[in-house]
Amino acid sequence: MNKNFCFKSSYDFNDLVSIMSILRGEGGCPWDREQDHKTIRNNFIEEVYEAVEAIDTENRELLQEELGDVLLQVVFHARIEEEAGGFDVHAVCDGICKKLIHRHPHIFSDTEVADSGEVLTNWNAIKRIEKNQTTVKKEMADVARSLPALMRTQKVIKRAGSAGVLPCDSAVVLSDLKEAAAALGDVPSKKELGRLLFDVCRLCQNAGVEGEEALYEACDAFIEADGRLSN
Repeated sequence: MNKNFCFKSSYDFNDLVSIMSILRGEGGCPWDREQDHKTIRNNFIEEVYEAVEAIDTENRELLQEELGDVLLQVVFHARIEEEAGGFDVHAVCDGICKKLIHRHPHIFSDTEVADSGEVLTNWNAIKRIEKNQTTVKKEMADVARSLPALMRTQKVIKRAGSAGVLPCDSAVVLSDLKEAAAALGDVPSKKELGRLLFDVCRLCQNAGVEGEEALYEACDAFIEADGRLSN
């Protein structure tokens, strides 16, 4: 037993940071000490998806637990980096606080906004400056490649549409989708199917529908219908 640890009836964020330092420290947990950013990468993804499932099922108790698991991953990665001589969890907190302050000039400065739409416009404009996104290509390339393909594609399409380099007219999008479908061969290639999926994502974006959610719900409906397709 670690003699420096003090048991409490209730713990806070600082206690979590302290516990992680004990687990990773001399005489700590062998498994925790062996991990690095890459070995626990998938754990992070899994915990986030489990938190999302708690949101989808409106399970508050589960959400509380899963948010704790997500927070653990943040503290874990920050501790690994601190040991390597990089940043620590306090630098992580400092960074996000500064980002929030900078991107909310209507709250922390004298900028005036009419509604939430204008808030998002300002947020994106500030973000482009911060990340030096001086071209549409750079703005699209900055969308994380690690995102699920449907989600990443819609974010890229949204940025291309906002920049005026991709038609957003419903008739044009639907026409392109039909053209891509008609071009499919008897044995469609990966490229042909990729283009078809891309145009479906354009249609989703144009309709204000999250493709990831739409496919998720369609999959659930398919299971509920015992494997039968229905409209």
